Amino acid sequence: MKNKKLTFIDLFAGCGGLSEGFIMSGKYDALAHVEWEIPMVRTLRSRLEKKWKHTNEDAFKRVLHFDIQKTEELINGNWKEETIKSFGSTNHIEVQKYGLKGLVGKRKVDLVIGGPPCQAYSVAGRAQDKNSMKEDYRNYLFESFIKVVEEFQPNIFVFENVPGILSACPGDKKVTERIFEYFDQHGYDIKTPDELKNVILSASDFGVPQKRNRVIIVGVRRASKTKNINLDSIYSEINKHKIKTPKTLRDVINHLPKFKPSDKITTLNGRKYCYIPIDEDKFIEENHKPRFQNERDIKIFREWVSKNMNKRPMIERIQFYNNLVGRNSKHAKYRSLDWDKPSQTIVAHLYKDGLMFIHPDAEQARTITVKEAALIQSFPNDFEFIENMGYNYKMIGNAVPPLMAEKIAIAINKILNNEV
Repeated sequence: MKNKKLTFIDLFAGCGGLSEGFIMSGKYDALAHVEWEIPMVRTLRSRLEKKWKHTNEDAFKRVLHFDIQKTEELINGNWKEETIKSFGSTNHIEVQKYGLKGLVGKRKVDLVIGGPPCQAYSVAGRAQDKNSMKEDYRNYLFESFIKVVEEFQPNIFVFENVPGILSACPGDKKVTERIFEYFDQHGYDIKTPDELKNVILSASDFGVPQKRNRVIIVGVRRASKTKNINLDSIYSEINKHKIKTPKTLRDVINHLPKFKPSDKITTLNGRKYCYIPIDEDKFIEENHKPRFQNERDIKIFREWVSKNMNKRPMIERIQFYNNLVGRNSKHAKYRSLDWDKPSQTIVAHLYKDGLMFIHPDAEQARTITVKEAALIQSFPNDFEFIENMGYNYKMIGNAVPPLMAEKIAIAINKILNNEV
């Protein structure tokens, strides 16, 4: 007998990387996705409609554009939503009647999944803030996650975040201690704060061509525990999906059309272009058009890659940078990717510049495109990013790699259906 699909709610859904992985597995139905940023909301609604065959109305109501901090309203519904259906169009207001309860109806919620924004927890983010992000409201968004879990009582939840969460300490108490205590009080077992360092998973171990470490906190409701549904069995099953040989950059982007810098700068729809395709007969999709670069950076990109500067000692890299730009900096802000290795972590900072993501082909002398960033994050080839370039980079950098999510989804499904 074929197992019935499990159901989930996705919180802090972004453009849908985590949801995409769970749906891709073919073993889950998504009941609702909650996200606050409009470009991400539009992208996810578009994906549900075009790929996963939801009607326009159904996609609109399932992807809730709402501030999760207003958790009671989120659960009960009937608020007014100010939204923009397509980039650049006029704002208008529609009434969102459903809320999570309305969308769930009488169905059981098997899982709640999601990951609060990582900026407050990341080591880099804390280093750049004078108060080490201790006063950032995002430190406590996990409380809203817990309220939704408490309301719907799923057997399992999946909470994803950066390794920096293990050392984050707002209010002079570790976030992981707060999370452990909150879930413990609400009847869920998770790994202890000391044990969480052992559940850092790398996306590259699951077929994603990227070195991306994430803490995956799985929780199990005590009232639903059986001999098979426990933390050790779940993590053990997830680990069975690890691969021995990581995918490389060459595996996923080498097939894409190539470019070369051009002496002529063209402008189309307000956007500057300074690269032309090497094969002029090939179709170039919008998200694979390189971002504009000035002559200095093009020169730096070409020399950086051809001289293999990534492998030089730091002092040489800094001197190389200072000589080319005429500065006396203590940091070299350039880094190229390697064809035969996984990429470094794709980050949201890509929306500002791609200087840490120089393409490995010296002749192309450019940074990676939106399309390349999406493939490195393991988004399917047909996933459409339809916002402006900056927002496309940002949502890709903030996403959970769908392929990693899919492997986690399959493992949890196997446990819940007692197939182990």
